[in-house]
Amino acid sequence: MKNTVKLIATLTILAFTLGACSNDEKREYITKGWSPKTFFNQAKDYAKSGSTDDAIELYEQLQAAYPSSKYALQAKLEVAYELYKNNEYDSAILRLNDYIKLYPQHFSTPYAYYFRGVISEDKSRSFLDGYLTDNAQRDIDSVRDAFNYYLALIGKFPDSEYSEEAKTRLVILRNILARHELFVSIYYTKRGANIAAINRAKYIISNFPNTPSVPAALHLMAHNYDIVSMQKLSKDTRRVLKNSYPTYQPHYTLN
Repeated sequence: MKNTVKLIATLTILAFTLGACSNDEKREYITKGWSPKTFFNQAKDYAKSGSTDDAIELYEQLQAAYPSSKYALQAKLEVAYELYKNNEYDSAILRLNDYIKLYPQHFSTPYAYYFRGVISEDKSRSFLDGYLTDNAQRDIDSVRDAFNYYLALIGKFPDSEYSEEAKTRLVILRNILARHELFVSIYYTKRGANIAAINRAKYIISNFPNTPSVPAALHLMAHNYDIVSMQKLSKDTRRVLKNSYPTYQPHYTLN
């Protein structure tokens, strides 16, 4: 009986030793003998030279080899940034979502919130914006996402330096969202869907007050009231427009 117990103990120790060796060999294979800092710096060099895929691969290896190091933590954000540079916007946002879930209170988490907004904004941009196109005329789901990401940042980390910048971005995004609703209202007007056009104009006034689109929304609303023979509402709307925006001149056409 004693011999049996001794044999079992020996086999257990041997199995543990072999397992440890296997883990050590696996770790050595992943690390290449590199320290976390070496991994990180090499990945950074790849990123600077434009070798995005190589940089991401090293960041991933760093996380696998040294998951508890500060460099592994930063590597998660670096991977998101490299994906963003590579125009893989959705993948980058997914990485940031995972980061926020894993480290909800880390000092770098406000940056992850902010970066989600930046990425979502860029999804809706075109290099022709400001010259020939307006991102408010395209699908603006990503603009709404950016708006909500910035709101989440401000709500969660109101004293963060990133929250201050987010507040500035919110003003710009509100203007884009309001302008989008105005384009929709103009479209409905051209199609003869006058009640739908009025409702869109009302939505602008109610949800995006103090944006540059409000006077145009009032003007467009009065125009549609005229068409559907709601003269009193048309007159009231024009009075509000004149009192609030006495110098307004229409900048849109319905041709």
